[in-house]
Amino acid sequence: MKKILILTVLVALSLGGYLYYKRLVNGPEYALMQAVKAAKTHDVATFEHYVDLPSLTDGLVEQMTDESVLEAIPGGKGFLMQGALRLIKPQLSQLARREIVRYIEANPNEATRPALPVKVLGMAGAIMSPDSRFKGIKYNQQQGNEALVGLEFTQPRYDTTLVLEVKLQSMGDHWQVKQITNGGQLARQMAQLEKRRNLQQ
Repeated sequence: MKKILILTVLVALSLGGYLYYKRLVNGPEYALMQAVKAAKTHDVATFEHYVDLPSLTDGLVEQMTDESVLEAIPGGKGFLMQGALRLIKPQLSQLARREIVRYIEANPNEATRPALPVKVLGMAGAIMSPDSRFKGIKYNQQQGNEALVGLEFTQPRYDTTLVLEVKLQSMGDHWQVKQITNGGQLARQMAQLEKRRNLQQ
């Protein structure tokens, strides 16, 4: 009887561990980890397997050229008045894709390694400043074939943290990043924090 009980507990633990492992490997968090690993190892093909670059950059350009974002960013009103950004959205998106690929391919020890391309999209300093550090996953909300994952980063310059929300979609055998949902919101938030910081100095 005692042996059967022990065996049952061991089987339950093994099954639970296996199911947890399968959930982790097949989940959105694993896709994000693989994308980060691919970026660090300069593996563009694997990065693009886990990140839909056209969808990601198109979405960011759309958010960064939104009227409310342009009004919040210093110098943005000039672009808005000219209507220049509306005409070059496709080119901006292509440029961002090229810069991301170039960044991944570059050797991190090279003095000529390009800057993070998100600066082109008006998110300079939002969460990608040199002092920012990844703090952890704030939330992971899955609903059917879609998931929203909140990635929390420190922002020492403003003594706060920011949450970057990433939308992923199940592709059947893996998850893929499709969009940063709150890029425009972060840009506006950072503009407000910078304005407040300047007033306090």
